[in-house]
Formats: sequence, C-alpha cells, structure tokens
Amino acid sequence: MEFEYQSPPRVAKFSKVTKERFMADFADAFPDEAGRAGEIYENLRLPARATFGSAGYDFFMPVTVELAPGETVKIPTGIRAEMAPCYVLLLFPRSGLGFRYRLQLNNTVGVIDSDYFFSDNEGHIFAKVTNDSKEGKSVTLTADTGFMQGIFLPYGITVEDAVSEKRNGGFGSTTKK
Repeated sequence: MEFEYQSPPRVAKFSKVTKERFMADFADAFPDEAGRAGEIYENLRLPARATFGSAGYDFFMPVTVELAPGETVKIPTGIRAEMAPCYVLLLFPRSGLGFRYRLQLNNTVGVIDSDYFFSDNEGHIFAKVTNDSKEGKSVTLTADTGFMQGIFLPYGITVEDAVSEKRNGGFGSTTKK
C-alpha cells in the first residue's frame, strides 16, 4: 500500500518563558539547585520531534533527577506553547520510560489549552512525574534528554456552547469561580 505524504498543518510555536519566571519556578521545585537556575535556563532546549514521522514533540529535562520506585518530582520545563485556536497540546510520558519504568504523569495526560499561553505564569508548562515501578527499578532522567512528549490535536465544541470567560491562572484555574 502506498500513501502520499501530506505535510501536517503548522499550528503552534514553542518558546521559553522569561528567565525571571523560570528562575522563580525552578527555585520552588529544586531549592537546592536554585543557584544554577540561570545557567540551566540558558541551556534549555525547545521541544522537538525526533523523526520525520513523529507525532510527538519531546520535552527535555532541565536537570538530572533520579527517582526510586514511588518517588515523584515536579519539573518546570521552562517552555510555553502558543497555538492556534481550537487546538490543544496533550502531554504523555515518553513511551520507553513508561514501558520500562511505569513512569507516569501524575495527572495521567497533561492538557495544555490554547489560552494557557496568556496566563499570569506565562503559560509555563510543568510536569509532575512518578516512578510507579512495580519491579523495584529506579529511573534516572538525565538533563537534556526527552522525558515526555506533546502532541497537538484539534478539538471541537458543542452546538450550544456559549463560554466567554477568559483564563487567568494555571493548574485548575478554569474550574475556579
């Protein structure tokens, strides 16, 4: 069977949050390494696809972290995503890490809405991951290596939807009234 290649639509752009935003969020997540936050920020890589046929954009670790079974870490990626309306960025663990170590995102699938980019926190994308190994395996997430992947997908709304509220916040802010 032969398929004709069609280039996927270009619907988003990754960028770094400001250095000040990253340094504050990094110090909160890794207080023992806060002194290195500026250097770490300079070395952050934007998410990237690994191959021509990859759907997912790999997000890279800002620092090296070792997780024993049952341990959790909050990771400030330093990344934000500006995307076209009617698109969402879904985040998943890289499949190899999930398969070998049961590395999981604590919210199972991260959902980054298009309006998150405009939040007070600059749309800073975080990940909270847990080594859920049932085989006693520790996992090392090495700085500058992929640990999760993001996929942009279109979405629709219901016919009767009349939402006009605007976001101003991060996690859980769309349910706060």
